[in-house]
Amino acid sequence: MDLRAHTRAFCEKDNGLASLSYFGTFAVYFAALWLAIAHADRWYVMLPAGIVFAFAAVRLYVLQHDTGHHSLFETRLQNEIAGHVLSPFTFAPFEVMKQNHNLHHSNIGNLEHRETGEIHTMTVREWKAAGFWQRLGYRLYRNPFVLVPLGSAFTYFIRYRWPKNTVRFGAAGVILHNLVIVAMLGLLYRVAGMTGIWVWLVFSFLGGMIGVFLVYLQHNFEDTYWDRRPDLNPQVAALQGSSCLDFGWFFDMAVANITLHDIHHYNARIPSYRLRQCHYSLPPELGLRRIKFPEAVRALALKLWDEDKKCLVPFPA
Repeated sequence: MDLRAHTRAFCEKDNGLASLSYFGTFAVYFAALWLAIAHADRWYVMLPAGIVFAFAAVRLYVLQHDTGHHSLFETRLQNEIAGHVLSPFTFAPFEVMKQNHNLHHSNIGNLEHRETGEIHTMTVREWKAAGFWQRLGYRLYRNPFVLVPLGSAFTYFIRYRWPKNTVRFGAAGVILHNLVIVAMLGLLYRVAGMTGIWVWLVFSFLGGMIGVFLVYLQHNFEDTYWDRRPDLNPQVAALQGSSCLDFGWFFDMAVANITLHDIHHYNARIPSYRLRQCHYSLPPELGLRRIKFPEAVRALALKLWDEDKKCLVPFPA
């Protein structure tokens, strides 16, 4: 089977589907936020509305990721405009994040360029050579009770105010992006007061934690793939080094199919609304792994890449 030709058949963009996904997600985002704020004194309304808002925020982030690959709408200009509009709501400045993510794609699975990944992974050899403080820092960093909540707060509310490579890819755009966020929060305060700010903040934080959890699982599971050039195989890095999270159709829809990360890395031109169809049309003999939720939770215990065993392992005793 010519896998490259097969995936190209799913690369066609459809502005109708893209608009439904884009504007429909915005509609859910604003409706859920309004409902959570309007009923902040009734937890049984606020809580489910806030959870829907959090997932809508994650979905907006994934759609911005699509626009960065120019894979959501039909034209480059449409994707660029849509990506910039999304920026204040995802807290991710579009141009810099797009360029950083492209670096991630070009170095997927490359042990010599782990700085382009979202989650840092040490090798067993590096761990053995590390000193006490470096080990302690890495243990704290990879602890899920630190990585997910604190990682979310740091990444979305602090780090993205001045992401890596900002000077290289566009400081002016990042500064403008931050000013727009301030204006947006000022408008929210004027309309809904501190109640609105707190509801937005708490459930945006929840959305960030969902996002960090998914980002971790995209490349951190037992039989993922890392190697060094010239032995690095880009096709294996894309398909084996990226996960397919099988949490069910509804979850896929809620996060715009970012769970199907293996096929996305193999061909980033496939729109999010065609990823599921593409993945499940592949023949079983390809042997693509699908990770269920229990295995995904267990993957949080895996910390180091073992270059000899070719798998991700826990900390040594």
